[in-house]
Amino acid sequence: MYQEMDDIVNQLLAVPFIGSEALFNTVIYYFTQARKLTRAVHVFKHMKSGRNLNCCFRPSLRTYNILFAAFLGRGSNSYINHVYMETIRCLFRQMVNDGIKPDIFSLNTMIKGYVLSLHVNDALRIFHQMGVIYDCQPNALTYDCLIHGLCAQGRTNNAKELCCEMKTKGFVPSSKSYNSLVNSLALGGEIEEAVNYLWEMTDKQRSVDFITYRTVLDEICRQGTIQEGMRFLQELQEKDLVDGHAYRKLLYVLEDDYGNSVSNVGNR
Repeated sequence: MYQEMDDIVNQLLAVPFIGSEALFNTVIYYFTQARKLTRAVHVFKHMKSGRNLNCCFRPSLRTYNILFAAFLGRGSNSYINHVYMETIRCLFRQMVNDGIKPDIFSLNTMIKGYVLSLHVNDALRIFHQMGVIYDCQPNALTYDCLIHGLCAQGRTNNAKELCCEMKTKGFVPSSKSYNSLVNSLALGGEIEEAVNYLWEMTDKQRSVDFITYRTVLDEICRQGTIQEGMRFLQELQEKDLVDGHAYRKLLYVLEDDYGNSVSNVGNR
């Protein structure tokens, strides 16, 4: 199937002035889905080539967004994301230089790419340019990417500021944002605020993952007492936030960390 498609595309590219923007975008999308990025870029370069300057199939915003999504999806760790982010950055610059105005998808791709490649300051730069330069307002995904990225770098105060700004604009943080923020606050010693955000996210019907519960429980016991940790665990159960299996797993975590102290509290 792929070989047949490749042969057809080669014939198409060999004939000047044949095709349309929609057709070439479909071809590029097919190659990106087949994980043939080299071929997708080859078709993109054909669209940009000098002989096509006056034709109707120059790259469009849709073309660039297909490539952005493909390159962003290739990263499996921060180093690989960094390598592909350089390509995305070059494509973005080409798009702007060609007079194509980026949309929210393009800008969020840049922000997410910078966050995944651990260049959060560059992501914030794009964020601050959105309304001023590109006349495009951030959406919930924009804030979610930045909050997660800031928390991953321990910049909890910046993340809280963005979370507040996000909520004033009517957006509700995602589960990922809330979990990142709660974990970051708890690990930073701000356990009371972490618990407040945890109750807030459950009120907003955002799911709390097991790691978040465990982190908060660990920090309550470490900074306070085992009794406070047990009260927190019981409150989770009373509010029906954890099922029997999760409750037992959390209890086992306490027993592994604090041994007989947990049993003594439970017997009181």
